[in-house]
Amino acid sequence: MAAVLPHGALADDAATRPGEHTWVHAIVRWLCITVSLTFIAAVLLAPLATVFAMALAHGLEVYARSFADPDTLAAIRLTLTTALVVVPLNTVFGLAAAWAIGKFEFRGKSMLITLIDLPLAISPVISGMVFVLLFGLHGWFGVWLQEHDISIVFALPGIILATMFVTFPYVARELIPLMQQVGNDEEEAAITLGAGGWMTFFRVTLPKVRWGLVYGMVLCNARAMGEFGAVSVVSGHIRGLTNTMPLHIEILYNEYNFVGAFAVASLLTLLAVLTLVVKTLVERTGYRRR
Repeated sequence: MAAVLPHGALADDAATRPGEHTWVHAIVRWLCITVSLTFIAAVLLAPLATVFAMALAHGLEVYARSFADPDTLAAIRLTLTTALVVVPLNTVFGLAAAWAIGKFEFRGKSMLITLIDLPLAISPVISGMVFVLLFGLHGWFGVWLQEHDISIVFALPGIILATMFVTFPYVARELIPLMQQVGNDEEEAAITLGAGGWMTFFRVTLPKVRWGLVYGMVLCNARAMGEFGAVSVVSGHIRGLTNTMPLHIEILYNEYNFVGAFAVASLLTLLAVLTLVVKTLVERTGYRRR
């Protein structure tokens, strides 16, 4: 038989449960926070601290002298040039693709979405190999390019193409769900009132998705500056000519020039941090505007 509880026992038990739940929730919350902070410190903060510690191990003078190397300056210029070319091109493509997918129905729409996601699923090394097979000396267009003295692989055009291929999904993937979410009501109203297609796009559509556009551009820029695999395949590792910052870091490290390698790595890290700061500001500004 079940034991008979004294009168008032159920009330006392019920009275203690809220406190017990609060205590358990507090433990779980602080445990999750501790685990998260420990993981971030071990995986993110410790490596970043190591980069700057190694870069500054011999003082600021040696650190600054590392950037006086002509090959290092060439790598920095090439990285920034590639990003300056790739980001605007991918922005135009992302806007056009997102507008078409988010606002219109057409045959092959699902195929276009799949193709946009393709670089995210393919290894960057494979992406670089595709351009070597197309434009290399023994590739499909290699003989024609050589006859017309046009260099793509092992030159700036190949680096730009490879970087553009691995980064073009970022702007489009940020804008497609946003354009689908805002719908077509305001665009249809503008067209009904006599606005043309371009005016509707620049006056109605673009202002509603501008923060998503900036966010996608920030992500695209961060990936373009830090891309290694695809660029490594198509660059040829020509020192002072086709080495971007990630490739130059590898070369300096393999030559046991640790200060120079970590100095360039710290600069690339600072550029990434600057990109994240811009992303955070864009997010906060967008939230306040909404």
